Amino acid sequence: MTQMAATHSLGWIGMGRMGYPMAERLLKAGHKVSIFNRTRAKAEPLAAKGGVIVDHPRDLAACDIVFTMVSTGKDLEQVYFGDNGLVAASSGSRPRILVDCSSIGIEQSEAIAAKLVRLGCEFVRAPVSGNGKCVKAGKLSSVVSGPKAAFEVIEPYLAKIAVSGVSYVGEGELARICKIAHNVFLGVVIQNLAEITILAQKAGVPRHAFLNFMNASVMGSTFTRYKSNALVNLDWTTTFTPPLLRKDLDLGLSAARQLDVAMPVTAATREALQAHVGAASLQPDPAGYLEKDFAALLETVALAAGLKLQPENVPMPTGLETEG
Repeated sequence: MTQMAATHSLGWIGMGRMGYPMAERLLKAGHKVSIFNRTRAKAEPLAAKGGVIVDHPRDLAACDIVFTMVSTGKDLEQVYFGDNGLVAASSGSRPRILVDCSSIGIEQSEAIAAKLVRLGCEFVRAPVSGNGKCVKAGKLSSVVSGPKAAFEVIEPYLAKIAVSGVSYVGEGELARICKIAHNVFLGVVIQNLAEITILAQKAGVPRHAFLNFMNASVMGSTFTRYKSNALVNLDWTTTFTPPLLRKDLDLGLSAARQLDVAMPVTAATREALQAHVGAASLQPDPAGYLEKDFAALLETVALAAGLKLQPENVPMPTGLETEG
């Protein structure tokens, strides 16, 4: 039985592509949320929606529950333990429960959790599946691990953010393993989707026609539908970058070595992604190109097939249009 959601004060740290719409969902659900972001201007639009913008992470120390959505484990350590950090003060109040929605490594997460336990805080790992558009469309999901009692406290709030589902998988770092496995699958699917799309195109099938067929088939999915517009029209607006995907494939392969699990398809996908990173050197701005969306690896698959791609200028519904 989940606890009533109206009795806790909430804090939020991180206003990136994901953090902003996630915190916005809590505000829209009627919760008061105090917000810190390193670049204050990114958080300020939420003040008009009821958010209370603070100057430092430590200003959230009196909150009962604080969510974080940051880029790396180092960023998380900084906002927790750094100068003016959330729990850095040697005395005074600290949040009862810290909920991290970021995607960070297992060892980093374990080290952070050990520090927090010594400080009397409970640490819930709650990485999510989806991008900013998924958040807005109510199609985000979350996998959660950590103390079961703490999960039951934060579940009502998380359910307002991850509308598609919140899955509790156990204690400790198990949610991190699930998120790594999820992103390994993401890499394998986008690589193979690019390969078969180029195969069909080289045989003479327009990309939009082939992907319409795939999306209507039993093999179609939320993912293939919302990536189709990018693949058809070469729209590489960033949702997730190739270097970040490569990092997750490496984490998956590392876990596989530790657990004695053979993952030959993942290994092949990792090297295919590396080819995309190498091919970026042919671009006028290699570093900028690698900051574009990971779906751009379609161009590397096409290059290997002797094709030069052009946008087809056929709008493709993504399935994420429900809330604009």
